[in-house]
Amino acid sequence: MKLAIIPARGGSKRIPRKNVKLFCGKPMIAWSIDAAHASGLFDHIVVSTDDIEISEVAKAYGAEVPFMRPAALSDDHTGTSPVVAHAIEWYRAQGGMPDPVCCIYATAPFVSTADLQRGLQLLTDSGSDFAFSVTRYTFPIQRAIKLTEEGRVQMFQPAHFNTRSQDLEEAFHDAGQFYWGRAAAWIADKPVFSTIAMPVILPRHRVQDIDTPEDWERAEWMFKALQTG
Repeated sequence: MKLAIIPARGGSKRIPRKNVKLFCGKPMIAWSIDAAHASGLFDHIVVSTDDIEISEVAKAYGAEVPFMRPAALSDDHTGTSPVVAHAIEWYRAQGGMPDPVCCIYATAPFVSTADLQRGLQLLTDSGSDFAFSVTRYTFPIQRAIKLTEEGRVQMFQPAHFNTRSQDLEEAFHDAGQFYWGRAAAWIADKPVFSTIAMPVILPRHRVQDIDTPEDWERAEWMFKALQTG
């Protein structure tokens, strides 16, 4: 049984009601649900939430909400893995054997069916525990700077002050869209950002964190541009 888990907690603070706020015409979470459906990969598409409104919106767009997430897994400090593991254990208690399991973030309107399919293929072919979306940094991280307590500038890695950008190792970061994983790896809370994972590399123009109102506005402009491009 292939399972999609979409975590969607109700207590978002920087953008209130972020998971059900309208994004380019429909609730944000609906884009993730639609992509999961369109991929044709999943036997069940499940939203894990502690919130009644999110539950109703999710079901209206064709997702399942067979349980409400416990309060112990719904605070600001709960990571993704325990939430996914809880859903896997719930299905096991009902006699199901979900594997592999894909976590799709509720605020990932740029997630594509092709990328989800590519992620599953990488997971299967590589024998890895995880395969997840990543993208390249736009600037060499070795030349990053920080501000001192006095408000001055200091390099994180001063040894690279004179190193040419093309001579520095390329760096990637989590694209925050989806994470394929083996059920056993989720249950064991294995580290996703490690050598047991395969990267699904996405172009930078299809990656946008949405944590602030400014992020939201930029994401809508990017999304509309991609739809008309």
